[in-house]
Amino acid sequence: MTDQQTYKVNTTYLAGYAEPLSAQRGEAVFFKRRDPQLTGWVWCESASGGRGWVPESWIVIRENALVLERDYSAIELSVDSGEELRVDTVESGWGWAHADDGREGWVPMTCLVACN
Repeated sequence: MTDQQTYKVNTTYLAGYAEPLSAQRGEAVFFKRRDPQLTGWVWCESASGGRGWVPESWIVIRENALVLERDYSAIELSVDSGEELRVDTVESGWGWAHADDGREGWVPMTCLVACN
């Protein structure tokens, strides 16, 4: 998805990680683990020590390293029920959301309902 769509939060969500991974296109990240309940994502660590879930489709293997194909931040967005958000990227069950107050981050799509 490349166009923004508006969603209403139907379930409050609290972000789970204090120091999320953030890295630029071309940077290597270090694979740490998978979670069978989180299909399409791998837990990685950046050279700077940030950690987070990274979409598998956003990384490639080059010379035995995982390399990001685009800029990425694993920051999650805490949201309250009733809030409206704009989502411009959906990846493996999560959406990159923008709040009216300037906050942005990943939110589980299961917490959102599309506005018509």
